[in-house]
Amino acid sequence: MTETIRLVYQAAKVRLGFLIAACAVAGVAVSPENTLTPLQLLVLGLAVLGASAAAGAFNQYYEREIDGVMVRTQKRPFASGRFQASPLWIVGILLTVLVSLVATAWATNFAATMYVFLGAFTYGVIYTVWLKRRTWWNIVIGGLSGSFAVMAGSAAVGATFEPAPLLLAIVLFLWTPPHFWAMAFACKRDYQRAGVPMLPNVVSDPVSTVTIFVHALALVLLSLVPVFYGMGWIYFIGAASGGAWFVYTSWQLMKKPTVPQGWRVFAASIVQLGVLLTAAILDNLLLR
Repeated sequence: MTETIRLVYQAAKVRLGFLIAACAVAGVAVSPENTLTPLQLLVLGLAVLGASAAAGAFNQYYEREIDGVMVRTQKRPFASGRFQASPLWIVGILLTVLVSLVATAWATNFAATMYVFLGAFTYGVIYTVWLKRRTWWNIVIGGLSGSFAVMAGSAAVGATFEPAPLLLAIVLFLWTPPHFWAMAFACKRDYQRAGVPMLPNVVSDPVSTVTIFVHALALVLLSLVPVFYGMGWIYFIGAASGGAWFVYTSWQLMKKPTVPQGWRVFAASIVQLGVLLTAAILDNLLLR
């Protein structure tokens, strides 16, 4: 039983799901007013986690053949055969998405529910099915899934078009490509072997590393702008410190494009986003 739970956790990319759920909570936190009760906020977070986990499980289900030829992913449950790819998985995935949407609608409103749906649909269908094997723009457009999570949070409190959450949503959109491209740079041979056109394996190293650096610099600078729209010093310190590390490692990759440095940028991107989201939530809790 424990092993099955561990495999489900891995197949559903639950760690990524927690990050996406934090994006939704941060969307609430950076909005001018938080009108949600603790229960509503909890349900919203769990619903986003559920929808993200369902999309992640579908991603691994659909990409099991690609995952099987890539060293980084060949031990995943579907790729390794520990989970059999039966239609029952699709039923379970769809039911999970449906429950997540119903929970969002019950706890918040229709607008937030639509953003939760768009996030799951973007990652599960637009990115995984339509784009990933066809174009290096795959993760650029797929990056909208994180942005929709932020928008779900802001929509839940009726602040969809307020400057701070909109800026954070754009930051998430800009964050996803360099995060994945850094990993793709480190795993270039894997993606070449699988025939997946990620940017680092369709352009030269100088072009891909400069693109990663420019994206990192742009998103970090943009992440500081919400300070002018109500965010306080806790948010500023989090955005500046995590962002500085992300930009520095990206600069180092541009200067010395090696596999270990690609992994450092990948790790720095996770740290940057985690610190940014945590700072946004703490800023709301402690300074408002």
